[in-house]
Amino acid sequence: MVRGASRGITVPTNLSVLWSSLQQLLQEMEGATGLAVEGSFFQSLFNGLVKEGEVLGTLRAGIHWTPTVFAIAQKECVDSFFSQNSFISYDTLHKLGISQPIQYLQPRFPEGIPLVTAFVHPSMIEMLDAAIEDAIERGSWLDSLSLLPTSFGAQDASKILSLSPSVQSALKANKALIVGDSYLFSSSFVKDVYDRVEKELETLSHSGSSTIILSDDSHMVKEAKAGKDLSKSSEPVETVTESGNKKRGTEKGSKKKKGKSSGARTVSAEGDSENEDYIPTKSKKNQKKGKDASSSQVADSRKVVKKDSIKAQEENVPSEEWLMQKLEALLPDFEEQGVDDPQAILKYLADYLRPMLANYLKERRKALFTENVEKMKILLDNLQRKLDESFLNMQLYEKALDLFEDDQSTSVTLHRHLLRTVATSIADMLFHNLDLHNKLKNGTQVEDSQNSESISLSPGERTAIAKSLPESQSKRALAVVEALEGKRMETFMPALRDLAEESGLFLKKLDKKLERTLLHSYRKDLTSQVSAETDPVSLLPKVVSLLYIQVHSRALQAPGRAISVAVTRLKDKLDDSAYKILTDFQTATVTLLALISAAAGDEADCSSDRILSKKELLEGQMPALKALVLGSSGSQA
Repeated sequence: MVRGASRGITVPTNLSVLWSSLQQLLQEMEGATGLAVEGSFFQSLFNGLVKEGEVLGTLRAGIHWTPTVFAIAQKECVDSFFSQNSFISYDTLHKLGISQPIQYLQPRFPEGIPLVTAFVHPSMIEMLDAAIEDAIERGSWLDSLSLLPTSFGAQDASKILSLSPSVQSALKANKALIVGDSYLFSSSFVKDVYDRVEKELETLSHSGSSTIILSDDSHMVKEAKAGKDLSKSSEPVETVTESGNKKRGTEKGSKKKKGKSSGARTVSAEGDSENEDYIPTKSKKNQKKGKDASSSQVADSRKVVKKDSIKAQEENVPSEEWLMQKLEALLPDFEEQGVDDPQAILKYLADYLRPMLANYLKERRKALFTENVEKMKILLDNLQRKLDESFLNMQLYEKALDLFEDDQSTSVTLHRHLLRTVATSIADMLFHNLDLHNKLKNGTQVEDSQNSESISLSPGERTAIAKSLPESQSKRALAVVEALEGKRMETFMPALRDLAEESGLFLKKLDKKLERTLLHSYRKDLTSQVSAETDPVSLLPKVVSLLYIQVHSRALQAPGRAISVAVTRLKDKLDDSAYKILTDFQTATVTLLALISAAAGDEADCSSDRILSKKELLEGQMPALKALVLGSSGSQA
């Protein structure tokens, strides 16, 4: 019975289970009267059969029996599969009852290579090696998993790649790189992709686009400092103590020199646009006089630098999403070649390229910053010179507003007109230059061929620039934007001064000496314009402005709708005949402008005759009007 049962076993068996089956069989055959046989009895009989060679197999731990027929079949199965496929998976060996695959295979196949999930023959590496050499020579790439059996995992592919002679030599010679676990790219392929992405970033940098750039890194940059120590200003400047608290100090030095001459911006005739552009004219003589003083004050303003002038600036780095989209557009062959998951390859490649691109941008920023330092200094020097003239002129125009403080309606009109014209022009020039300075400081390549004096920004553009500036400047810039939308110059002037000082610029205060110089230049320029003027509509505001200089020593800037009030205010300052000439001309001008505004544009319309008649009347009155400010000799010009 024991011999027959043992010979019937063809798979590994626990003998205790077999003996239990035999005991149950005996009880069924002999019933309750049968003898009870213990398992140890069966075991002793079995051991004797094994010793005599009656049953063939191996006994482990006394009870685990593996018949020889199974071992032979197992060996033949493993040998057959391995010889045909050059590999065998550990799962297959587990199914064959081999619990320790590597220990089982290595003695049988000494040349074999154990992987993570399978055991392979060196010929498989040779097969993959040929494909790798071809990919490197063609400057291409491959996914080693696609060339390996489907049961292989990424870790198996990684180990095979590491054992490939072609990969080892290519890595040593920097001809290839492994991305992820299974992807191999030739260095020439990666370089080509990198160069194309870098070129794309270069294009975006020149165009100033930032819509696809996300910030996730930072580096330290230094503030640009003035290169020369010039004479010091007597004006108070803002300094910073070691604790970071601001204090006011007065630096002694050379006396102020004369500022630049005022531009001639005259009041416009009634009916003209309130937002007429401000176009300053310059006096070369006074420009020369103000040059040294400007340079001195610029140098002093550069000293307003915080001790911790090195600050962290966000460095733009391509986002992973943008980079993957760009790679997908540059490498459409991934999908064309039937890759199951092209996004996985793109992500691995993006993860590899992104640090390289970040380093490129960082080095590029450093180089640009070094190059931009001199540009920053020149930009601030030029801005300071422009502010020297413009801010003094604005203070000159602001003083004329005091004449109308008793007339609330007219005062608001004049304040708002000055804010919309002169103040807006100065603010736009300052914002534009601070924006350029901020970009240069951050290592951005800037090409500015536009004259900053002619820059015109919308409220939205001013707000956007203000928010892009460093925090300390941003708060003050937003205050300037808010003040421009207000109704009083008293709010705008300190806001502008705070922003300028925070930016290392100095705004000169108008003193009596500078005021006399600017008024003289302004009067001289207006006189020349009045003498040469041939248009009666344009003549009136210039004459009114010149009269205010002669009578009140004030440079009045007024919109067209304030001309009537400005003329009325001159009644007590002119004799009756002169005042009548002025009011008659002003009344005729208003009538002419009303006719022009109401005209239908038809040449045959009778209004055209009335316009022509009124214009001829005004032209006839022009000599008398000019004589009010030029004298009898000047009116003949």
